[in-house]
Amino acid sequence: MLEKLEALKRRYDELSESVSDPEVIADNKKWQELMKEHSELSPIAEKYDEYTKLSQQTEQAYQLYEQEHDEELRALAKEEIDENEKRLEELKNEIKILLIPKDPDDEKNVIMEIRGGAGGDEANIFAGDLTRMYIKYAETRNWKVEMMSQSVGDSGGYKEISFLISGKDVYSRLKFESGVHRVQRIPVTESGGRIHTSTVTVAVLPEVEEREVKIDPKDYRFDVFRASGNGGQCVNTTDSAVRLTHYPTGIVISCQDEKSQLRNKEKAMKILLSKLYDMEAQRQHDEMASERKSQVGRGNRNERIRTYNYPQGRVTDHRIGLTLHKLDSIINGDLDEITDALITTATAEKLNNKGDML
Repeated sequence: MLEKLEALKRRYDELSESVSDPEVIADNKKWQELMKEHSELSPIAEKYDEYTKLSQQTEQAYQLYEQEHDEELRALAKEEIDENEKRLEELKNEIKILLIPKDPDDEKNVIMEIRGGAGGDEANIFAGDLTRMYIKYAETRNWKVEMMSQSVGDSGGYKEISFLISGKDVYSRLKFESGVHRVQRIPVTESGGRIHTSTVTVAVLPEVEEREVKIDPKDYRFDVFRASGNGGQCVNTTDSAVRLTHYPTGIVISCQDEKSQLRNKEKAMKILLSKLYDMEAQRQHDEMASERKSQVGRGNRNERIRTYNYPQGRVTDHRIGLTLHKLDSIINGDLDEITDALITTATAEKLNNKGDML
């Protein structure tokens, strides 16, 4: 592994020279590509520099400790050795984490799909609660939210809703939200005061470009129809709503939020591309999962991942056994504690899978 680190350091040094070369700078596309690689290698190169320098200092301290006869100097050398070895161990772990292959989708925006499941009207109402939770969380991280499509529930909330969240590292923090979310509470529609259990399904799809997914125009069809529901003056006056059908998969997507038929088509296609991309990623994940099952990550879409218990004011993530008695703040967008714990668990799993590296 040290050989790999040395090779990465040499590549980093080469890139440092290249990005300062006037000829490379003149080619903006090439310069941007090299700068991106340089930026990705920078943290590893810096940690490796610190590791090698500290290793040399520790070796010198060992020599002093073994050769020196003055007990006071030996004590100082021993103190330096102990401190350096502690920091070297920390650096090893930090470098291990940096060397873990990154999820290529981590920097992407996401399309979130939320659907009411078991529980009828109450499930739809909770789908609305989760939608607000994610929108508020996006606001705390300065992410942008754009509605894609929605079907409003009869008693409030949503039967189904899709929205795009864009910003820095959105997928890396939201990808663990895919799965079944369960709520236990007394529904507003319940007159007898009984606690009901309902479910909502959340899917987190990385936003993709057309070049990332091959799709034959013969494999899909657009139908246009008149929009219905809330939508202003254009509702029921123009055929702006669209329905996109993908024959090979049977996926059907309807969009009517925009007044423009073209914009609705663009949104529907964006959703379809993300769905197809995610289906292929899920297939590859399932093949690998047959060899090793992880606690978090791309799980089964039907897997129950979290319970929101209102009478007890608690939220439990079943994958990592985390229970927090702060339901009110979580449902109001305070998701960082859960998200950080999931990321830490996923990172630890990857480290365990790679074994000793240094």
